[in-house]
Formats: sequence, C-alpha cells, structure tokens
Amino acid sequence: MLKKFVLPFVWGLIVVVSFAQQPQNHFDGKTWWDYVKVLAADEMQGRETGSPGLRKAEAFVVDQLKKNGLQPAGTDGFYQPIKFVSRQIAEKDSSIALIRNGQAEPLALGEDAIFSTRVDLAPAVEAPLVFVGYGLSIPEKNYDDLAGLDLKDKVAVLVSGSPADIPGPLASHYQTAKERWQALARAGALGIINLPNPAMMDIPWSRIALNRTHPSMDLADPEFNETKGEELSLFFNPAHAEKLFEGSGHTFQEISELGKDRKPLPHFLLPSSIKAVARVDKQDVESDNIIAKLPGSDPQRKNQYVVLSAHIDHIGIGEPINGDRIYNGAMDNASGSAVLLDVAASLKKQPANLKRSLLFVFVTGEEKGLLGSKYFAAHPTVDPKSMVADINIDMFLPIVPLKTLTVYGLEESDLGDLARTSAEARGISVQADPEPLRNVFIRSDQYNFIVHGIPALAMGVAPTNPEQQKLYKDWLTHRYHAPSDDLEQPVELSAAAAYEEVIRGLMIRVADDSQRPQWKANSFFRRYAPANGD
Repeated sequence: MLKKFVLPFVWGLIVVVSFAQQPQNHFDGKTWWDYVKVLAADEMQGRETGSPGLRKAEAFVVDQLKKNGLQPAGTDGFYQPIKFVSRQIAEKDSSIALIRNGQAEPLALGEDAIFSTRVDLAPAVEAPLVFVGYGLSIPEKNYDDLAGLDLKDKVAVLVSGSPADIPGPLASHYQTAKERWQALARAGALGIINLPNPAMMDIPWSRIALNRTHPSMDLADPEFNETKGEELSLFFNPAHAEKLFEGSGHTFQEISELGKDRKPLPHFLLPSSIKAVARVDKQDVESDNIIAKLPGSDPQRKNQYVVLSAHIDHIGIGEPINGDRIYNGAMDNASGSAVLLDVAASLKKQPANLKRSLLFVFVTGEEKGLLGSKYFAAHPTVDPKSMVADINIDMFLPIVPLKTLTVYGLEESDLGDLARTSAEARGISVQADPEPLRNVFIRSDQYNFIVHGIPALAMGVAPTNPEQQKLYKDWLTHRYHAPSDDLEQPVELSAAAAYEEVIRGLMIRVADDSQRPQWKANSFFRRYAPANGD
C-alpha cells in the first residue's frame, strides 16, 4: 500500500521545491509606466533644472515617498537645495572666424561650430590651433597625446574618442571635462575645439545645433570649478571639419577613419588661428535633489546605505521639432525616477526586512553636466563613509524584450558580480559595455559616486540582434533629447518589469551581504576607495 503513494509524494515534493526556487515577481511594468506618465506629462514642461515644471515633478515624488513610508533625508525635509549659475550665449553679439594667411574666414554659428557655455568663456580669444589627436594624457598606460607639443597660449583641436588599447572605463575617466582640461592646462592651452567622432554621434549635428543657445549651468560654489582658465570651448561640425585641416597635409576624412577604428592619431600644428568673440548672459538658479531613506533592521549595519539614484531633470522647453517644443524626457529619465518610486512602493507591499538602509536619491542638473550628483557626492546628507554602493538608473531603454543586460562598470567592483547573479537568477545574461567610444560609464550620475570611492554601476536593456540594434540607433537619432521622447513611443512593459526585478534583487543582495562591495584589485577606480575600507 505504501508504494502507491511514494511516487506521487516525491513528485509533489519536487514540484513544491521547484516552485519555491522560482524567483518571486514584484512588478508588472504597468505601475512603472503610470509613474512615467505623470513625470513625463506635458504639464511638467520637460523638467528643466530649476523650473516650475521640475519643482512640480519633485513635489509628486515627495508625495509618493511619503505614501510609501520613506523618511526625509535631505537638508530641508526631503529636499537638498543647490545653487547654480546659468549661462546663455548671446549669438547676435558673438562670432567665430578662422584666421588664415592674415585673412579672416567667418564661421557660421550653428552650421560650422557652436559655443559651449559649460565653461566660463572669455569675452575674446585669438590663438593658434594645434591638432592633439584624442587630447588625452593617461599616465597609467604611459600614453600622452600632448607630449612634445607646444600648446602655450594655443587652442587644442581634438577628436572625441580614445585608442583601442586603453580600457573603456579608464579612457572614459580621462575624457571627463575635469581630467582632460587639467592635462591641457598643464601644457599651457587656453581652449578646446572638440570634433565629435562621426562614428559615435548619438544625435545628428542638425539637432545638436538646434538648441545651441539653450542655457547651460554650473554649480555656483567655486569648489566645483573644474575648468578654471579654459577661455574657449567650441564644438565643430564634423561635416565641415576640413576647414580646420586645410593646408595641414592631413584631411579630416583621414583622421575620422582612424578614430572610428580607435587607431593612433597624428599630432601637428594647424596653419590657422581661431578668433572668437563671446557674450554670455548669466543668472542665478536654485534647484533641489530629493533624498529619502528606508531604515534597515540590523543594529550594526542600519547606519550603512545602499544608494539608488536617478536623475529627475530633463532639458525643458526647446526649439520645436515637428511643431513640438516640450522635451518630455520619458526615457531620459522619467523612466529611471519611476523605477525608484516603483521599488519603494514594492517594499511597502512586500517588505524585505533589509539589514542595511536604503537611500533613494533623485538628482537634479544631470543634463547640465551631472551637477546634482556631483554636489550630493561632495556634500552628502549622510555620513560619506556610510554609503556602501550606488545603483544608478538612467535611460535604461525598455524598448525591446530583456534578454541581455548591459552593465556599465561590470568588471570594476564585486557589485558587478552581484548584478550578474541577480540577472542570471531570472534567466537574463549580462555583458559589459559593447560601445566604449560612447563613454556611457562617465556620462551619468554613477560617476560622481565612483570618484568619491563608492562602488557604483548602471545598467541598460541590450539589443540582441541586428533588428534591435537598428531600433536603438533609430531611437538615439530621432528621440534622444528630442520632443519625441514622450508618452506616445512604444515600450516593452515586460522588459521594464524584468529590469525592476533585477534592480530589486541586486539592492537586496547588497543590503543583506555581510561584506560591503569592494573595488577589484585591477580596477583603476580602486584608487578612490577610502584607505580604511569600511
């Protein structure tokens, strides 16, 4: 009689165990999209830093955080006020010309070149030009584009990118405005003309130039002036770059083909000078980071924080495209802010009893140069040593099914190992950055945590076949920083839900791990870790 029940009992036990091993689902994508629909609505007016629309979006965020039981962790309740200076080029009083053989050849603003007001431009500059290749100085690899060049009182002309033998994260670090300018300033340069690498331009020049007079910002506090002494900063249209190389014995076509393949570039004096006149209008702006915490349960570890960050700002009202002036920023980055809100809501519905505390940080000013996170990382509202990791979410693009996850910073710390574990537990494969030339690792807010010694990463849904790759390229060309990044675009709610499951799983692993994440021994960024570890 007993034998009749053995097999059904064993089979039932296997089914129960198998079911218990299946990851629990907490998200359906619909609640995430509901948050996106609020944050990227037209009434938010594109959430420009310091604007009424951004303040309205942040008030909604604060209401949701309160609703889900999170505690204020700013300097003024949930808010951390920050002072900025806004700079806007007055084009009618500004001009650029090439001086060749004593003759001035005027350049058309917008068509040939545009001023960057992310630096404090000098009213007038006239200086010779030197082509400096990628313009990088990387001591760890004994690589120096500036070696042997006379840059004293000259303007450096460079192509964005890096040579192939420089690892992506290292190359990205040295392409930040701070690191690049420090090297050029030491060499005596007084400005930069940046030629975008045509092979890796996310946005076509026509759209870059369209909003060229849109205000830029910087942090008002002098401690953050990372480009002091940079008198001129221009972006030059690669389609017209032969004007710079005329008479040099080189062509931009030659240079761009080398840059596309990340090959070494030549360095040489250009047979012309640049003459620029810039009038910049300035005004003071104030905007806020939003910071909330969810206390942990462990007596020893509740004073340590796992940070979840996302930028809530976008670029506001801009020049019209197809009659639309509102740059809604649904994917960039209402999507990331919505993940933070959805994760917070899930922790109320299905508490995880985490050992470490969580810190939810919605930063402002990302579109102005990662400014809100730069301020927060330098002046955190918790003990700087208490932040064990940052999981940053920015434009993760759930526009195809999530089969593979790109992890930016995968090999830099064991946070990447935990991300891999979290993804693979749900049948999702993981890859490192497949396009290092785009410098994604330094182009979002995780970078500011990294340079303060905090292991950090960001992740995105990866295209897995040529059709999906074309879809992503088309998205960047037509929707990135355009009004069409709105609520009318198609999204994969299942991909968003799967992504959120990975985020929640990673967050819990970090919060409950007995050890805080550590930089790997061969990571360049390990140098920023505090000497005493914990």
